[in-house]
Amino acid sequence: MQTSVSVSVEDGRIAALAVLAISLHILEGAFPSPLPGVKPGISNIITIMVLCQAGWGWAAWVSLLRVLVGSVVLGTFLSPTFVLSLTGAVTALTGLGIAVIWSRQVPVLKLGAVGYSIVASVFHIGGQILTAYVLFIPHAGLFKLLPILGGAALLFGALNGVISYKALELLKN
Repeated sequence: MQTSVSVSVEDGRIAALAVLAISLHILEGAFPSPLPGVKPGISNIITIMVLCQAGWGWAAWVSLLRVLVGSVVLGTFLSPTFVLSLTGAVTALTGLGIAVIWSRQVPVLKLGAVGYSIVASVFHIGGQILTAYVLFIPHAGLFKLLPILGGAALLFGALNGVISYKALELLKN
């Protein structure tokens, strides 16, 4: 008995975008981190671009596939690194979902690539710190890292947002 699976054009596009995000994730993993827990998150550029062009659903698929497949390729699947990465992605997607809804309902809050990227990065690091506290390091001293990690999240979120914005502008032309 032969089973066939049909793949839509949409599925193919999501897969291609996920491969791009996974590739950036793996590339970033090859470089040392300036500080433990601080990474620029360049693969999130793809997530933000997908969010701006195709919506939250596609961005969620790309982000979650990146975390899952990236962890398998890098050998971190089901490790604390995977748990923190998945939690960061889920909380970032939650923040993006809220931001998208608010942007639709309150025109003053209309966000673009830079705003979405900052929201995602702040939610990402917040989710990771809370997860690290609850599951791995239940010590209040962990929260002393928040200014450093939060500042890095703001910086890299803004930088990735600008890169996303510029890339989206190039795709328009």
